[in-house]
Amino acid sequence: MFLSVARIAGRSAILVADAYYATRTIIVPLRGAGHHLVTRVRWNAVGYEPAPIPKERKRGRPKKYGEKHHLWDFFKGWRNAVEAQSPVYGEEEIKIQYRSVDLLWRPVGALVRFVLVKHPTRGKILLLSTNTALEPLAVIRLYGLRFKIEVSFKQAINTIGTYAYHFWMMDMKPIKWGSGDQSLVNRTLDYKRAVVRKVAAYHRYVQIGCIVQGLLLHLALNFREKVWASFKGWLRTMKPHLIPSEMVVASALRERFPEFLVSNAGDAALKNFILERADHSRLAGLLLTG
Repeated sequence: MFLSVARIAGRSAILVADAYYATRTIIVPLRGAGHHLVTRVRWNAVGYEPAPIPKERKRGRPKKYGEKHHLWDFFKGWRNAVEAQSPVYGEEEIKIQYRSVDLLWRPVGALVRFVLVKHPTRGKILLLSTNTALEPLAVIRLYGLRFKIEVSFKQAINTIGTYAYHFWMMDMKPIKWGSGDQSLVNRTLDYKRAVVRKVAAYHRYVQIGCIVQGLLLHLALNFREKVWASFKGWLRTMKPHLIPSEMVVASALRERFPEFLVSNAGDAALKNFILERADHSRLAGLLLTG
């Protein structure tokens, strides 16, 4: 999916991901397409110095890997470290220490840049960039942006319910928890078609949730003042001068929803469509429209 999006953009891109993606199967296709990866690597990662060029050519393939280094050991002999202002968003008065080293990494058989970071509160972390021309502070800043993705997932789960979906059909036989996947080999054709239909419904459900989240972000970015004016809740750290979260936008929409239905403004066809299909007993605010 990343390669498809990058192909449409028509330019080189950097994929920022967690340590799970620090593998050959991810990096090789990226590099082959002219892209790069910034990620975290595990504490037991190792790198190699390039093998010295022999003075005399011998039989066989020349040696590629030289001295082996356990990257975590660099923290023990913490030398040549640089102290700098943290480039991570939201950390304005925090100093970090870092150092970088370019070593061969066996999973890809190429030179990569390792960035070792000591953070005063977050501890130690090992980062990797397949682009050795990328400055260490840029690697740290890019990886810090990854945590915004976690906030997005949190909003999608708790505010919208995008991933609150359980794969189940009436025709499925109950199985014990942890028994693994069900085999479709000996199932009927109708059953297999039902599974395909259910998977398609799951995909549509998640896709609609992503669209909803995009619309909430659109309202938050472009109608900030109206959103805060309609928000009737309370937040311990409420800051109306900042862009509201998806949760605030959703709450504001719920507050204005009954008013939208009873007002004369707006699309009458849309209102009638909603009123004809809404369950008034479950939505107290709709009782005003009865």
